[in-house]
Amino acid sequence: MNRILIVEDELAISNLIKTNLYDAGYHCSCAYDGLQASNMIEKESFDLILLDIMLPKIDGYELIEYINTMEIPVIFLTAKSSVEDIVKGLKLGAEDYLTKPFEIIELLARVETVLRRYNKNARFLEIYDITIDTLSRIVKKNGVIINLTNKEYELLLMFVHNKNIALFRDRIYERIWGEEDMGASRTVDLHVQRLRKKIELEDKLVAVYKIGYRLEV
Repeated sequence: MNRILIVEDELAISNLIKTNLYDAGYHCSCAYDGLQASNMIEKESFDLILLDIMLPKIDGYELIEYINTMEIPVIFLTAKSSVEDIVKGLKLGAEDYLTKPFEIIELLARVETVLRRYNKNARFLEIYDITIDTLSRIVKKNGVIINLTNKEYELLLMFVHNKNIALFRDRIYERIWGEEDMGASRTVDLHVQRLRKKIELEDKLVAVYKIGYRLEV
C-alpha cells in the first residue's frame, strides 16, 4: 500500500483528502504545518507528498527543497493559481500542481499518474540481477528465489525505494521495527550484513560513515 503524506493546515480539507485517498486504497498521514511535516519526512518513508504552499512555520516552497534531497515526488495543492506561482512550483521540483478548489476525482487521477511515473505502483521491481514481486513478496536473483526474513525483505524494499540516498540507522530502525531507536543500531547493522550476503551486493549496499547505509545504483 502506497504511503502518502498530506501537508495541509486546513483541517476540513485535510480530512476530505485523507478520507478519499483511504477509500481509494492509500495509507495516509497528515501534517498541519511545515515543521511537523519535515519531522515526519525525516522519520518515516512516504511514496508521495501532497503539499500546500501557504503553511505555518515553514512554507511549501521551503519544504520542497528539503524533500527534493530525498527523491519523494510532490504534488502542490494550493490556492495560489497564478501562472507565475505554477511555474515557480514546477521549477522547484513538483511533479504536478493542482489549484484549489479541485475535484477529488482529478486529484486521484493525478496521484495515480505520479505514482506510476515513479514506479511506486509497480508490482515488480528490478535492480541489478534482482527481481522483487511486491505482491507475493518473492525475491529472485538471476531467477533463483532468495529466502529472506520479513525484516530483510522490508529492508531491501526500503533501500530500493530510496536508491542512492544515505539512510540514517535510527530512521531505518523506526521504519522497519516501528519504534524509536533505543540503542538498537546494532540490530540494523546485523540485518543489513545478512541481507548483503543473501543478495550478494556487498559492494553496492554500502555503509556511510556515522550515518547508516546507501544502496548505490
